[in-house]
Amino acid sequence: MKIFLSFLQSPHNYSIPAYSFWPYYIKNGIEEAGHSWTENPDADWALGLVPKTAALQAKWKQDTWGKTISWLEKNPVSLFLSYLYPEQIDVNTIQKIQKLGIPCINFFCDHVRQFKILPTAFSCFDLNWVPEYQALSMYVKAGYPYIHLPMPVWIEPAQRYVQKESFPQLTFIGSKDIQRQLLFESITSKRNDLPIKIYGNNWIEEKALQPVNINYTFLNKLNNQYQFLKENGLQAYIRKLDNKNSEHPLSKLLQVKVQSTQNFSDFQQLTAQSMVTIGVNRFPSYRYPLLHPNTYSRLRDLEAPMLGACYLTEYATGLEFLYDLGKDIETYKNADEFIAKAEWLMADSEKRKQLKINGQKRALEVHTIPESLKKLTNHLKL
Repeated sequence: MKIFLSFLQSPHNYSIPAYSFWPYYIKNGIEEAGHSWTENPDADWALGLVPKTAALQAKWKQDTWGKTISWLEKNPVSLFLSYLYPEQIDVNTIQKIQKLGIPCINFFCDHVRQFKILPTAFSCFDLNWVPEYQALSMYVKAGYPYIHLPMPVWIEPAQRYVQKESFPQLTFIGSKDIQRQLLFESITSKRNDLPIKIYGNNWIEEKALQPVNINYTFLNKLNNQYQFLKENGLQAYIRKLDNKNSEHPLSKLLQVKVQSTQNFSDFQQLTAQSMVTIGVNRFPSYRYPLLHPNTYSRLRDLEAPMLGACYLTEYATGLEFLYDLGKDIETYKNADEFIAKAEWLMADSEKRKQLKINGQKRALEVHTIPESLKKLTNHLKL
């Protein structure tokens, strides 16, 4: 089966959240499943997420989707598989693709963080690939077609074994955000002697992604405020105003835990070879109080077990459907539980070994891209 991909491919490295690993994962997973992939070499899909004026976004959509439908008319495929945000979707072109006899599936993994109500643009797909358990009720309520499957992760075969522990530490890899910071501040204030090491963007220096300079008119700003209120509610708007000028500098206790940013190879090595690898599933959102955040299962919940990590992650609803908790991975719900389980795991090498073996076995047998592709194609009877 030949699959056309619109999965954030781009020849450029834009100042938006990381995206280059998504094409790497999905392309290799498709090939391992025995299928082939193709793409429009002239399409810059990530550019559709770069902040810009409405006119420039409309031009990007017109150019990109025009090239895409022309390419597909000349190069038939069996399936259109995308990772598209609502602002990237052109419903009319998706319908044209479907009229060519090509079913369209869209993967999206930020429902819980982004939406209270699903965007209507998601209704145009033949199937929506939904990894977050908490998002399923949104699809049931909206009546949009969906399938619940894990996020697509691919680990090269040479990495699919339990590696020797080379880093006697509790390793967290991820960019800085306020919720992650507050969690680690709480942990270090209670047990500063825990050997936590933190790697990721923006921890050492504040290099937050800067939006493109756009000259908004008063009406633009008013419309943005209205859209925020409509999508998030009054309470979220009040929290946004309250936090507008608040600052949360890293404490000196936490600063010493922060390490340099790592490349992809180092990330894999640290994940696989640390005594314990940490997952954090809370996320910043004005829809929830700062000290009572919501959670959802993240990409690391797949990557770490696949790499054979002894994985201790923050509990999120739905994790129990991915793993046998306590046997494949361990979870915590707050700073105190984290400290207790981290101490226990550090002291019990046999338990760490079993978690590594069981977690990797489960992830590589059940949660791979080839397994997900089987379920997707079976669902659509392809």
